[in-house]
Amino acid sequence: MVFDFLDDPGLEELPENRFSDRELSWLAFNNRVLDLAKDELRVPLLERTRFLAIFFNNLDEFFRVRVAGLKRRINADIAVRSSSGFLPRELYDVIFRQTREMTADAYRVFDETIRPELAENGIKILSWEQLTAQEQASLEEHFETQIRPVLDPVAMDGSHPMPYVSGLSTSLAVQLRNPRTGMQRFGRVKVPTNLPRFVPLGNYRFIPLEVVMAQQLGRGLYRGMQIDSYASFRVTRNEDLEVEEDDAENLLSALEKELEGRRTDRPPVRLEIETHMDHRALERLLHELDMQESEVFRIPSMLDLTSLHELANLEMESLKYQPFLPKTHPELAIVERAESADIFRALRTGDVLLQHPYDAFATSVQRFIEQAAEDPDVLTIRQTLYRTSESASPIIDALIKAAQAGKSVLVVVELKARFDEATNINWANKLQASGCHVIYGMVGLKTHCKLAMVVRRERDGLRTYCHIGTGNYNHQTARLYEDMGLLTANPFVARDVENIFSHIATDSQETYKRFLVAPKGVRIGLLTEIEREIANHRQGKPAGIRIKVNSIIDETITDALYRASQAGVQVDLWVRGICSVKPGISGLSDNIRVRSILGRFLEHSRAFWFANAGKPRVAIGSSDLMHRNLDRRGGGLVAINNQRHIAQIGNLFDLVFDEGTASWWLEGDTWTKRTAVGDKPLLELQEHLISKLGQRRSARS
Repeated sequence: MVFDFLDDPGLEELPENRFSDRELSWLAFNNRVLDLAKDELRVPLLERTRFLAIFFNNLDEFFRVRVAGLKRRINADIAVRSSSGFLPRELYDVIFRQTREMTADAYRVFDETIRPELAENGIKILSWEQLTAQEQASLEEHFETQIRPVLDPVAMDGSHPMPYVSGLSTSLAVQLRNPRTGMQRFGRVKVPTNLPRFVPLGNYRFIPLEVVMAQQLGRGLYRGMQIDSYASFRVTRNEDLEVEEDDAENLLSALEKELEGRRTDRPPVRLEIETHMDHRALERLLHELDMQESEVFRIPSMLDLTSLHELANLEMESLKYQPFLPKTHPELAIVERAESADIFRALRTGDVLLQHPYDAFATSVQRFIEQAAEDPDVLTIRQTLYRTSESASPIIDALIKAAQAGKSVLVVVELKARFDEATNINWANKLQASGCHVIYGMVGLKTHCKLAMVVRRERDGLRTYCHIGTGNYNHQTARLYEDMGLLTANPFVARDVENIFSHIATDSQETYKRFLVAPKGVRIGLLTEIEREIANHRQGKPAGIRIKVNSIIDETITDALYRASQAGVQVDLWVRGICSVKPGISGLSDNIRVRSILGRFLEHSRAFWFANAGKPRVAIGSSDLMHRNLDRRGGGLVAINNQRHIAQIGNLFDLVFDEGTASWWLEGDTWTKRTAVGDKPLLELQEHLISKLGQRRSARS
């Protein structure tokens, strides 16, 4: 399909430098996370501690995947400029410069603000010297009985080579000397990842595990050896899986093999060391790991601040956000029995639009699947699973229960959900063993759509009930992620959902009435909507575009939005993370506004709103505006037809783009934080929704 408006001669030529760089935009997003760790006025102490841990966890993943991929392209001599104009080596150098600055800034936040404030509130991270003699003696005994048995110290020589250093594990690098011979050796002790990072001393006082280990180097670990020096180090490795998919049947075994390789042979991309590390130890590490000095990050404090999650989880409610208990959606609460809601009865009355975590996941989506498993009139359940909880899942338990009760249960498990591959393999095997029909999606595509359908026998025949969501079927993250979902018994939606499952299972060619389905339909559908808005504006009809996504980097969609702006259409983009669009550029994007909301919940839903000459067309779904979502993932957007639901989503956009709402504003490449005007604080969107949606009453029409 050709879209003439993309090359409209009546509009200004699009400049070559119109795209922000994907990687640098992501770093800007993570810097906004760091802003939350700095925000002493709006964010309680333990929540700031958590945001600092999230910042470092995000940075770890960025190096494991994005920097690793960039290094791989450099090593392969791929010298192709990105859409933002960078060659791989140029971008690599910029990333390292910026991440060094951000890391130094984050450690200043920890050492100068968060750690002292924790201590002021009775949560102390202590050094060995700050302990009493009695505490030191107690820790020495604790070391001998609880820590030393799980350690494997190594002193390297010709018969003791350097053991494999796993990614994201902290180790002690030790310079040893034999006091009798004077011979020097290099030692390495891995800090166990299966023990708490912070050893509790009582009364919210802690000492890092590696500090306890370091005090025992010359006693319990390298007894009789002289310890010349020691320092912690941490390696980040390429953890992006590369699986050749010959066919879906072989995917499971190929992925299991690749996961095994992840544990044993992944090239390093970053080395973090304590600043006082002996230069001989560093040289040895660089040699053993085959790394360059330019890949070293010198850390002025304790390594691996992702472990601050342990402290953020402490039960000190006065230092956290006010507790929030999700409520049953009012349109489900009216059919709530003593034990649980009757979802099917509610959906026979009309669609229900959910917004988690404000609307409780347990009494809506989870209850939908659990009721289907229990109901003897339910014949079939079909569901996609992308990311689930690692140790327990009520959704999976319900699917297993349904299969064991003799129902037909089809589960599409996406094995290639990054960093959840092993978890999904385990769940897939458990589901298969319980009698579920498990498939792994389609060759060459990730199944990213969030769909569930239930076929039920009723008096007038079979009826299909569906859930279409923007988030994963994970009861844990459903309390932390903001997501939307549609529960419906609409037969047109049901037919589309059935066709999507048929396409996934058989590769059949299907058509859809209420869905845009990737990889073929979402980009074309959105371009068609944008083209319609331009035409409406030129004809003097109401026109406007509002989009909420996690990320937007697709060049074709971005150019279409630029063209809409040049034509005079107002474009509002609500973007949590990466944004390649440069708003506010004269002649290019004067009519584009970009906002970002970060807070106690992770904004995760995707919503699309088009003015459509005064009769808005609205959709929600799983697709971000990224190449992978539009070209390499099976995802979809479902049209929202209920006028109350359309108004609800429209009102949400109104709030976000109101100048009285706290947010980050993007101008060109620069993000600006706006939380107050003078002394007047601005409205906090998520806190506002907690208060308003929690008090919501049914207003069915």
